[in-house]
Amino acid sequence: MKIVHISDIHVAEPHFLPDLMERVIERVEELQPEIVVLTGDLTESGYSFEFERAKKYVERLKCERLVVVPGNHDARNVGYLCFEDFFGARFKVLRHEGVTVVAVDSTQPDLDEGHVGREKYEWIQKSFEEAGEDLKIFALHHHLLPVPYTGRERNVLTDAGDVLKLLCDEMVVLNAGTACTNRVKYRILPSFNLIELEEARPSASEKTPHRFKRMRVKRIYSKGGEITVLERELF
Repeated sequence: MKIVHISDIHVAEPHFLPDLMERVIERVEELQPEIVVLTGDLTESGYSFEFERAKKYVERLKCERLVVVPGNHDARNVGYLCFEDFFGARFKVLRHEGVTVVAVDSTQPDLDEGHVGREKYEWIQKSFEEAGEDLKIFALHHHLLPVPYTGRERNVLTDAGDVLKLLCDEMVVLNAGTACTNRVKYRILPSFNLIELEEARPSASEKTPHRFKRMRVKRIYSKGGEITVLERELF
């Protein structure tokens, strides 16, 4: 199974490069992923015309299963309400053939700091419990831990410790925003992430409740090329 993770396209900002976004769309079509996850900052300032433009790009991604959550830029200027009109609920669960994606809105209106909130903890925990033996993916915009080359520590959730406590007993892939971007940064090439899941093929004498045995994460560069950044056995 292939899962694509895209974040921080920031349409309508001065540094947005339409040509790079076109290449991302073409590359996603080539990869033919089963799931595409977009973890926010689709816009720069949360205005409706920006969401309209972002929606046109998102609709061109060739994938039946799209999961989209907002980023801090999308929550500006009452943009969190506009987001719902264009992309639906800000908290959602997607289940597909052995994978469960639990996606949450970690934004606060007109603030860059992220926060999930105690009122959502029970929902997150229940969503993962209902996933059973599925591979569990937690998708949000802000980081749960500091990430190199992503700027200030305010990119980390203010309640990161409590959220991590919810996840510590789960097999979870964390999809955080701000690090995967279509912007051009000094010495950092624009890219998106590809998660490849290799299915377990047990013999007749073996029994396993898990569908996937290996995970590989690749960084796909918008201008071409790719590198493998993580490869590990799951079970």
